[in-house]
Amino acid sequence: MYEQALDAVRANYTPLSPNTFLKRAARVYPNHPSVVHGAKRFTWGETYTRVRKLASALSKRGIGHLDTVAIMGANTPEMYEATFAVPMAGAVINTLNVRLDAEAIAFCLNHGEAKLLLTDTEFAPTVKAALALIGRDIPVIDIVDSEAGHEHVTLGETDYESLLAEGDEDYPWDLPKDEWQAISLNYTSGTTGDPKGVVYHHRGAYLNAVSNAVGWNMAHHPVYLWTLPMFHCNGWCFPWTIAALAGTNICLRRVTGANIYDAIATHRVTHMCGAPIVMSFLVNATQAERKEFSHKVKFMAAAAPPPAATLEAMQREGIEVTHAYGLTETYGPAVMCAWHPEWDALPIEEQAQKKSRQGVPYHALNDLQIIDPDTMQPVPADGETMGEAMFQGNIVMKGYLKNPETSEKSLAGGWFHSGDLGVMHPDGYIQLKDRSKDIIISGGENISSIEVEGVLYKHPAVLTAAVVAKPDDKWGETPCAFVELKAGVPAPTAEDIIQFCRDNLAHYKCPKTVVFGDLPKTSTGKIQKFKLRELANET
Repeated sequence: MYEQALDAVRANYTPLSPNTFLKRAARVYPNHPSVVHGAKRFTWGETYTRVRKLASALSKRGIGHLDTVAIMGANTPEMYEATFAVPMAGAVINTLNVRLDAEAIAFCLNHGEAKLLLTDTEFAPTVKAALALIGRDIPVIDIVDSEAGHEHVTLGETDYESLLAEGDEDYPWDLPKDEWQAISLNYTSGTTGDPKGVVYHHRGAYLNAVSNAVGWNMAHHPVYLWTLPMFHCNGWCFPWTIAALAGTNICLRRVTGANIYDAIATHRVTHMCGAPIVMSFLVNATQAERKEFSHKVKFMAAAAPPPAATLEAMQREGIEVTHAYGLTETYGPAVMCAWHPEWDALPIEEQAQKKSRQGVPYHALNDLQIIDPDTMQPVPADGETMGEAMFQGNIVMKGYLKNPETSEKSLAGGWFHSGDLGVMHPDGYIQLKDRSKDIIISGGENISSIEVEGVLYKHPAVLTAAVVAKPDDKWGETPCAFVELKAGVPAPTAEDIIQFCRDNLAHYKCPKTVVFGDLPKTSTGKIQKFKLRELANET
């Protein structure tokens, strides 16, 4: 009887989309500050108007249902507005990693079939080189940020503000007909040397935005500092979270210790996110860079677990750290170390052990388990038995764009296979122990050891090479290269090897340490990377 004459109709069913958060914020708090960027100030009413004008302008230029709009942007109001406006036009936003080289950017533009590119003038050299490689013409719109402090080299036919002037502030946008519709395209950082296009849907973006707020106990009207790149997993869905809470976005184009402290003190920042390097900026700031503040600040850290010394230093600064875990394939953070009040009484070293665990599922994640990939059964919750971290639920990606075989493999057996190895503790918290794909996470960015090794092997003096993660107080991890040299060839220095990599790779992917010598191998000639990791820890 519950299936009869009880259908979903327009009056009782609306597809979930995070754009509804913006609409509500503008209706309820039109005069509350939404975005602050240097001397620029916007309210939620103004942001909603600008977003509708951008969506309208894109539509007038032929951008429509499931077209891709790429953006190469910094943490500025334009980037924030595009996060809402592109989906509002029915299109899919592709936020590009500004740290990638021209070849990788060209790959993303072509693979995602971008119909239009918004690009900040700071990145003009890379974008210009990428456009020369894609073999087709696409419209380019320049973002000329008045707060940038650099010379503006324009590439496009017009600039962002002129594009907005083409739009209608009363643009009659609508929600997607299906909440499963794609909202964004995010490329992995080349973890296999071949970036994969991860597709998010409106439903997942909505739900993870809510999970951010609920899981982190965020109150209404937070003041959120953008120390996390908005291009990274759509800013971990926080652009939509802050709209849902009608908070204030404090844009930060240059992430430095001085800039962070200044923003905290000036704007009374309550929340911020980032990789361990951001914490490093804070705890290692000079006395001249520091500013006093009396309120509590919350920091969500991902990537490498924060060491005890860093956690203690952050606490002394009045900043409370929450450790989270996720992947591009899970809309950013999907797991967090939910804190128990009784843990506050533990010594700082024991608190650090607790916080170093990745934790428990987000509210919107149906399940998280450590599973034996051979049997597809959960491992014992003993804190010792290793398995693969697997995810299930609404905040798992739709799949990889144009890559059905890899999508099917990654989602096989009803679970997303992360490739990360870990254990399940008796209290239900997971802890990662290793990465099956040998990924290095440096400054929050994934680096493929295979990609770096491929470049090393191109050096005329290199016989054998292997790259592993080396712990680093600033970056979390950095690439460490172990190199066997050819006989009878002039031996390069470590500096020569690093420079060779810098000439052939994005600089953040390059080794910071080079060790020469014979590499440990198995009887069949396979390099024993676990031994190299031990050596890297000691180097």
